[in-house]
Amino acid sequence: MNNKLKVGVFGAFRGKTMINVLAKHPGAQLVAVCDKHRPLLDKVEKSAEEIGITVAVYEDFEDFFKHDMDAVILANYANEHATYAVRLLHSGRHVLSEVLPCETMAQAVELIEAVEKSGKVYAYAENYCYMTNTFEMWRRYDNGEIGEVNYAEGEYIHDCSSIWPRITYGERGHWRNLMNSTFYCTHSIGPILTITGRRPVQVTGFETQQNSQMLALGALAGGCAGIEIITLDNGAIAKSIHGGLKREPSSVNYEVYGTKGMMESERFDENKLNVYVEGDKLCEGERQNFTPEKFISPELAKNFSGHGGSDFYSIHFFIEKILGTEEGKKYSIDVYTAVDMGICGILAYRSILNGNAPIKVPNLRNIEERDAYRHDNACTNPTVAGEQLLPAYHTGNPEISDEAYERVRQLWLDDKKAE
Repeated sequence: MNNKLKVGVFGAFRGKTMINVLAKHPGAQLVAVCDKHRPLLDKVEKSAEEIGITVAVYEDFEDFFKHDMDAVILANYANEHATYAVRLLHSGRHVLSEVLPCETMAQAVELIEAVEKSGKVYAYAENYCYMTNTFEMWRRYDNGEIGEVNYAEGEYIHDCSSIWPRITYGERGHWRNLMNSTFYCTHSIGPILTITGRRPVQVTGFETQQNSQMLALGALAGGCAGIEIITLDNGAIAKSIHGGLKREPSSVNYEVYGTKGMMESERFDENKLNVYVEGDKLCEGERQNFTPEKFISPELAKNFSGHGGSDFYSIHFFIEKILGTEEGKKYSIDVYTAVDMGICGILAYRSILNGNAPIKVPNLRNIEERDAYRHDNACTNPTVAGEQLLPAYHTGNPEISDEAYERVRQLWLDDKKAE
């Protein structure tokens, strides 16, 4: 037990999956959990007791911060990860960040430099990169099976309207109510970048019309979908779409077209993958439709089901990277790739506000490209943006009454869905 990594989790709601993985992982020991909502901590204590482990619980982050931990998994509010990650890195802790990596361009620069200065492991838990289909696509592309990417698509359509009370609590200032259309982008962009190994160099953003149902629930952007058209560093084009379009079940879909073939997930069967590899003759080749097998630590991975088992891999590779294994180094998503994923959404929204004009995506690996963004706090969150505050929708913020948020809050307290 003493040679295991001591890991804490900040955020017991989204962090529940991470807690379950850590409780059973042979390389890590769950030692502490922090959340402002006491009932969630009560569940953590009960679960820990049932499996015979001791976990310290904290309602206050400052108390949690003082706990003896080698690493921390951030599963708190998605717009606050960079701020906490920077502080934890400077304190000598490794960090695994759940989505998203940063809220502003200034945070992107600060986060990268905190990782570089601290020398600690930062990993990004974009679980859709490790889904059964996308992880197999990553492996096959890396093996050169379809050649070099020409075009790719990533799609994450998830209508959250019915569960809005459960995930926003009727808080006017909740990040989900404040976010713009392209902010929550890495579920669709992330797998494109990890599969192909390319980086974005330009992005153009678009957004759909607002949804009156989401406006009534308090979302300033009205639940519109965001679209990013991305130019990759080899000249390939990628399309990303994400948001609350009307569709059940939700859609998670990816396509990659290469110089020798293509791969695409099965839209209505998340376990299936289609692969076409062209042979010696034009337009003739082999087509496969199959269910991929797990190819990394399959016996351990089968014990975890969160997001199709992908939550396990993001944590597993984080731990393995800290331990110095080659698998961890290869498959753990580093800070540079994480930031590439996230700032595509930040910059795509600027494109939207500028009439869908293309925007250059800086390569923040290069020190000389960072200075232009050090004080760039433009976002839709007034507590962060200050005078650089942006509207949540390109035509401006709608007026939403206090009564609307009170209604959503009451639905949450009553444990009811929105209808």
